[in-house]
Amino acid sequence: MSSDKSMFESGWMPPVQQQAPPGQQKGKLDPQPAIEHVPDGKGGSKLYQAAGKLKGKKALITGGDSGIGQSTATLFAMEGADVFITHLPEEEKDAEETKRLVEKYGGKCYTLAVDLREAKNCRKAVEEAMSKMGAINILFNNHAYQMMVEEIHDLSEEQWIKTFDTNIHPFFYLSKYALEHMHAGDAIINDASINAYIGRPDLLDYTCTKGAIVSLTRGLANQFAAKGIRVNQVAPGPVWTPLVAATMNEDAIKQFSTPMGRPAQPSEIATCVVFLASTDSSMLTGQTIHCNGGSFVTS
Repeated sequence: MSSDKSMFESGWMPPVQQQAPPGQQKGKLDPQPAIEHVPDGKGGSKLYQAAGKLKGKKALITGGDSGIGQSTATLFAMEGADVFITHLPEEEKDAEETKRLVEKYGGKCYTLAVDLREAKNCRKAVEEAMSKMGAINILFNNHAYQMMVEEIHDLSEEQWIKTFDTNIHPFFYLSKYALEHMHAGDAIINDASINAYIGRPDLLDYTCTKGAIVSLTRGLANQFAAKGIRVNQVAPGPVWTPLVAATMNEDAIKQFSTPMGRPAQPSEIATCVVFLASTDSSMLTGQTIHCNGGSFVTS
């Protein structure tokens, strides 16, 4: 198993491995992604250094069981926030690990096993988050589904619908319901993707949903800018998460990298989410952080 140090060095590539979707992280993904640690600037790692940027805040994070969602929940706790995470029922073990990490750093963590493809379940997530935490200051729409298909002729209508029902419709529902409780100073962050900007051909349905997220972010930001609620997004490139092992073929994993010579770790995306959730980004709304390791895209 690779160390944190090797995973932050140029030239590190994940070993080829595959899982059944939706994929599991704890005890399954090898090596385990970096969740609490970030690069030290010398090829190694260091524990994320918090500064109380989210003290007293309450955050709802979807897909909080692993990868970017788990790291974001952990870093939010390190910054002083409490979190409410959603996950699929089969991801219970990973969700328990998120709860352990959040509590390790003094935060409260509430979990909900739920399929967000139905509007009523999105309403349930928001209502339970409000019931448990008393507020939603930050909404991080993060969960996603993908499955590689080379050509449109082989992309089934069923998969097309499932991808849209998973990746974009809940972002609308959750934003709509959460905004009923949000006030000036609060923030929404959406998880988009580099694929919306480069048009990845073997993830056509996924790429289309990410393009829709870009437009949702911009339109919603314009609706709420004058009300003091900011809406931004991150657009990661390759990131080492269970989704990779569960949805990508051997050749794709062998090429899973960025111009920096390695894929990102979840913690490197989570730091960007912390920035967008905090007042450090007070003049940003409708914007995208392209945390993709050096791929230049047209925003």
